Amino acid sequence: MKNLVAGLVPKRFRKDKTIIPVVRLAGTIMASGSPGRRNLKLASAAPALEKAFSMKQAPCVAISLNSPGGSPVQSRLIYQRIRALAEEKQKKVLIFVEDVAASGGYMIALAGDEIFVDPTSIVGSIGVVSGGFGFTEMIGKIGVERRVYTSGENKVMLDPFQPEKEKDVEFLKGLQNEIHQVFIQMVKDRRGAKLADDPDLFSGLFWSGNGGVERGLVDGIGDMRATLKSRYGDKVELKLVTGPTNFLGRKLPGVVAGGFNGAEIAAGFASGLAETAEERALWGRYGL
Repeated sequence: MKNLVAGLVPKRFRKDKTIIPVVRLAGTIMASGSPGRRNLKLASAAPALEKAFSMKQAPCVAISLNSPGGSPVQSRLIYQRIRALAEEKQKKVLIFVEDVAASGGYMIALAGDEIFVDPTSIVGSIGVVSGGFGFTEMIGKIGVERRVYTSGENKVMLDPFQPEKEKDVEFLKGLQNEIHQVFIQMVKDRRGAKLADDPDLFSGLFWSGNGGVERGLVDGIGDMRATLKSRYGDKVELKLVTGPTNFLGRKLPGVVAGGFNGAEIAAGFASGLAETAEERALWGRYGL
């Protein structure tokens, strides 16, 4: 009789399987973004995270992470949102690293109660980097005169069209050190006694998945499906949770539905070239 009644209940209401919401966070971490680019930032990640944590029957939220880093601010904002939702909804967070979780990507990974990797994943790079180009000689060669008018002696600090000043570099290094210390404290707070006594841990170096396990940066080797099945049984079902789609039905994080005029498209194309170069540099650092 019990089986007969259960058979009359629609599948979506049956409790014979455990549904685990899965959120995929992938891409370089940037607050800005030209139209069509898939950068990772809080505004694009938040809707899917909110939806995943709102699934009341789910015992945990699984996050598939693949990022070489980027903006430390956006990285920390995403980390904070995940932890806030986990505490509010009383759910465990399991992070599964794909190719890489380095720099800001690893900062996001710290939001997990447990972090799993593939043996060939790249993790770590706990440090801060700033980069740019100097064009002081180029503009003279092409006959361009640089004209800048400011109020405030430091408004043109680190201007790429002016010679580099030692005091400006020292100031930048001071800012980097402040951010680095925040990152280090986050790692210590979240990983605690799991961390190995390794002098290179906070030097900016990165390691394979196996190396990350040895140093306590991650908890173990494992893929999402196998790990979740071993914990919640063979009837576990992974449900990919995504944010809202745009007017074409595409899931484009950070892109708002609507039209773009010619000026916006042109500006987006120009900024997109710089963003593409920066993005490729971030992925390329880890051989990806």
